[in-house]
Amino acid sequence: MQLLFGESEEHGRNEGLGILPGRAVRFAGGGYKVPHMGWNRLSFLQPESPLLAGLEEGHVYFVHSYHVEPQAKSDLIAVTDYGHPVTAIVGRDNVYGMQFHPEKSGELGMALLRNFLALAQAQGKA
Repeated sequence: MQLLFGESEEHGRNEGLGILPGRAVRFAGGGYKVPHMGWNRLSFLQPESPLLAGLEEGHVYFVHSYHVEPQAKSDLIAVTDYGHPVTAIVGRDNVYGMQFHPEKSGELGMALLRNFLALAQAQGKA
């Protein structure tokens, strides 16, 4: 997901693909551990997104030290709380990204992957 954005602080300032405006920044730390590792609940900001079709908010598995700060709030599909709101799922048009590990996130993660595959198949991309 982080590569979709314009830049990242990881290992110095690096340019991303620039598909979505914003940047990846390191967690500031303080009252929480970095890296962030564990199960956190998603909060859907765009429950009408086709990526979330038929799904309910639930827990997914994160392992990361950086998080995305998107410029366009309309790109935010879901967030989680880790000392502050953290971008968890982004999307625009036919581009989607997830900060967590869907393959390690139980049934919700697998359902998100199935929805993504269905969207790609519907557009003739898979």
